[in-house]
Amino acid sequence: MALIHPTAIVDPAAKLADDVSVGPYAVIGADVTVGAGTTIGAHCVIEGPTTLGRDNRISSHAALGCAPQDMKYRGEPTQLHVGDRNTIFQFCTLSRGTTQDGGVTRVGSDNWIMAYVHVAHDVQLGNHTILANNATLAGHVHVGDWAIVGGLTGVHQFCKIGAHVMTGFQSHVSQDVPPFMTVSGNPLAVHGFNAEGLRRRGFSRERIALVKQMHRLLYRDGLKLEDARTAIAALAGTVEGGDADIAMLQDFLAAATRGIVR
Repeated sequence: MALIHPTAIVDPAAKLADDVSVGPYAVIGADVTVGAGTTIGAHCVIEGPTTLGRDNRISSHAALGCAPQDMKYRGEPTQLHVGDRNTIFQFCTLSRGTTQDGGVTRVGSDNWIMAYVHVAHDVQLGNHTILANNATLAGHVHVGDWAIVGGLTGVHQFCKIGAHVMTGFQSHVSQDVPPFMTVSGNPLAVHGFNAEGLRRRGFSRERIALVKQMHRLLYRDGLKLEDARTAIAALAGTVEGGDADIAMLQDFLAAATRGIVR
């Protein structure tokens, strides 16, 4: 049997793995599935349809699977999917999706989501991200793997933040941020690339130098965007393992919908 505190309220239709722990006064609704090893803190509210994977740690007073804060929402059975080994701290709110998008808010695995973070409807959050205290992701935001979103940062709806990006404290993100870049401020500005983060993730010196070169072409050489993309494409084949980094940046630039921060 799951380890459910006697003051918790768990709908009989919820599906909890045998070793799930549910703290005092938590409320878990119907159509909620919780994977093995997950702990749910005191006073949490989890509404369905919501699926939580394995070994997640949900701190007290978090609200998961709540209805989207979208005035077009009419009670459709949209979903929240959360992967494995995520840590979600106190007072976080993760909304379900809307039918205007794919209907699913999706959180990957191994994310560190600090207190008072809001993950709005239809957000697509990757793996190994860090969302610092009070970071706010508006509806339809996409965040790539290994990105770090600084405390009190607001991300405008439909914006995309690429993999390995770092945003500084209290940043105002209203345009897409390409992979690898470090940004901060209001208005938002690019201040370099995330060299330290890449070193910590095992990038070779040659790959880091390649990312530095791509950053220079995109932001320092005064090139038009299309000319910068052509110059970046010409770097293919020059560094072992670097073609994937070039492709990721090029694919992001091609798919940007709100314009990139420049």
